Amino acid sequence: MPVAIITGASKGLGLALAGGLAARGWDLVLDARSPVLLAEAAGLVSSHGTRVTALPGDVTDAGHRAELVAAAGRLGGVDLLVHNASALGAEPLVRLEELSLDGLRRALEVNLVAALGLVQESLPLLRAARAGSVVVVSSDAAVEAYATWGGYGASKAALDRLAAVLAVEEPGLRVWAVDPGDMDTDLYAAAVPDVEGPLPEPASVVPAFLRLLDERPVSGRYAAPALLEGAR
Repeated sequence: MPVAIITGASKGLGLALAGGLAARGWDLVLDARSPVLLAEAAGLVSSHGTRVTALPGDVTDAGHRAELVAAAGRLGGVDLLVHNASALGAEPLVRLEELSLDGLRRALEVNLVAALGLVQESLPLLRAARAGSVVVVSSDAAVEAYATWGGYGASKAALDRLAAVLAVEEPGLRVWAVDPGDMDTDLYAAAVPDVEGPLPEPASVVPAFLRLLDERPVSGRYAAPALLEGAR
């Protein structure tokens, strides 16, 4: 069975992706900071009958990243790495003049530096996989200038560039940066507490990610709504 590592997998998009892959028979290594929530998520996902290893920890910790990759190796390798864990830098979001530099550093460490660290740790197993793939979860804030989204958007823009360069340096892999669009997640609620109107559930965009795995288009940046529209 193929094996995926998913960060930020205890809830939201990470949990939805884990469920979608498990339903297809993927074995999984799941990461999140909360041991309780992660254990609950692993229980839900393992109901599909696949092997699930849940490792609570912080992706900014190099030792934790090594544990994730080692666990995937014990399951058979790394066919897919999904870096979904994200930090806003401020909750709720604030204008740049108010943004704590420590908050910006946290966003960069989680969204960008940890992503590269996990890629570096995983590369030998990704290269050995029949169809090694990397997915980094981006945002429209990476390409659009929204007030108060400066720190988070900057970290995601840098993540997009990192993914693009990785694709050039590792032509044997598929490397996709995916903007899932606005979703009903705790992260979005923390960013914009007074949002009006219902937002799409994370599960609604999972078919977009699965389409990438099925069709394996060229490495690049993709928006989930466009992938969903093309799948109809």
